[in-house]
Amino acid sequence: MADSVQERAARLGEPSYVWRAGQERRLQMILSAAEGRQSGWVLDNGCGLGLYLQRLAAQAERAYGVELDRERAHTAGRAGLAVVSAEGEQLPFPRGVFDLVLSHEVLEHVTDDRAALTEMVRTLRGPGERGPGRLVLFTPNRGYPFETHGVYFRGRYRFGNIPLVNYLPGRLRNRLAPHVRVYSGRDLQRLIHGLPLRVVRRTIVFGAYDNLIVRWGLLGRALRAVLQALERTPLRVLGLSHLWVLERT
Repeated sequence: MADSVQERAARLGEPSYVWRAGQERRLQMILSAAEGRQSGWVLDNGCGLGLYLQRLAAQAERAYGVELDRERAHTAGRAGLAVVSAEGEQLPFPRGVFDLVLSHEVLEHVTDDRAALTEMVRTLRGPGERGPGRLVLFTPNRGYPFETHGVYFRGRYRFGNIPLVNYLPGRLRNRLAPHVRVYSGRDLQRLIHGLPLRVVRRTIVFGAYDNLIVRWGLLGRALRAVLQALERTPLRVLGLSHLWVLERT
């Protein structure tokens, strides 16, 4: 049983279980990127337990979630959210219906990231009376000094923040972390190449380090302030996640 839980956590990642400063900060980034589109039709693709979806649904005309894991989808549904269990490569929605699609640290876990991205683009509204739909995409940054999803070593998963794994050559890095991708800016540029998308904004953000603040108090808060200040400098290349805002053309 423990092995199956480990494998699921490695393959699908762990969703947000509680709402803290880190989730609130990213929600404000999402709303800023949406520029009002959160009041239309919204999709949270890979919604986990639905924490972001719940807050987006409060503002949306209609809001839906997609979650591969049936247990998580069921939990989100019990909270009154419209969530279906489906693969990201085959979204159960018609073409061009969503004003806003959120993909929050999900693309790195899917079987085929290009196919999953193509599906999200397919469901976005094109230019028209309501304006083009937007995709808000968060993915792990290869420049971050730690692999936050753990590694697979000597026959088992070892979770935690493992230093310098993402700096290894690709083939070796992928042997240690076959369960999750990591992206450079060039990787993302290649991924969107040829799709009907315009890049509205792209940056790299650090985390909120809520766990460190719980353990370290004021020292943790000071560290968070310093790291988040680096987002306004060239050192943002060391940040935790890419944030790309993409618009349907």
